[in-house]
Amino acid sequence: MKKQISYLSVAILSAGLFFSSCKKENKPDTTDTTTEFKLQSDDQARFTSETDASDDDANAALENFGGSYAGERPLTPFLLFGCDASVTVDTLSNPRKITITYNGDTCINGRRSRTGTVVISFAPNFRWAEPGAQYTVSTQNLKITRLVDNKSITINGAKTITNVSGGKLRNLATRTNPIVHEVTSNGINVTFDDGTQRSWQVAKRRTFTYNNGMVISVRGISSLGGGIAEWGTNRAGRDFTSAILEPLVVRQSCNFRLVSGKIQHVGPAVTTTTTFGLDAAGNSVTSCPVGRFFYKVVWTGPNGVPYTFIGPY
Repeated sequence: MKKQISYLSVAILSAGLFFSSCKKENKPDTTDTTTEFKLQSDDQARFTSETDASDDDANAALENFGGSYAGERPLTPFLLFGCDASVTVDTLSNPRKITITYNGDTCINGRRSRTGTVVISFAPNFRWAEPGAQYTVSTQNLKITRLVDNKSITINGAKTITNVSGGKLRNLATRTNPIVHEVTSNGINVTFDDGTQRSWQVAKRRTFTYNNGMVISVRGISSLGGGIAEWGTNRAGRDFTSAILEPLVVRQSCNFRLVSGKIQHVGPAVTTTTTFGLDAAGNSVTSCPVGRFFYKVVWTGPNGVPYTFIGPY
């Protein structure tokens, strides 16, 4: 069975675009430290945004097309999808499988194209609505090309998504308690278009509530502590961590835009802290703006001088 899918949301994707156009107002130096800061920040932003987007697609594919496995029969698609992929459901294999195949279309915001597949696997007795239910997401040569500069990343690896609370997102508006998903992985590999590679581990909690639409709040839950959500080695083979200091919040009532949050990226040379949901002056925004949100990046240069950059996303 093959069905056209669309996108659950572009949710965290807006956060993943900000470093691609970052130009510092203050130019601390021209050393390799600054170059590495920009490169690793961009790598991290793209990985986070695209893996969150594929998690949203997996959840929506499961709830829309999973039939009784998702606790729904007959099939009644509810979560919104878009236009750059199709879904195939295999209810005979063991484990059962739902395959999302991306076709390279640029129809979602015209900002990037995706090719490759994401395979959702679960046991025959699986019921997604039950607390503790979990499924595996296997990403196979998922290549995402950013159209503004034609740079690409290719993702391979597996992760586990656990429905900690139980319940289905389609029923979120009528629930009194939030729906909580945890996303974990011991190894996801990323290949860049220059042939270099990077590996990640992931541990984060995504909490779904309803307030004039869906609200998604993301935190890090790694045993490393400090809100760390992702860690591993960069393309130069050096260790890094990425921590969520304040939850990353996405609101459907603001067109699924990232409205607040703070992250800290600790690399081998530079630690950066980025705050989202600001205006052009760097102040917090309390309502959904007509125009763009802004983010603020703060870091300390090798000479001990603090630097700040404010830019739109």
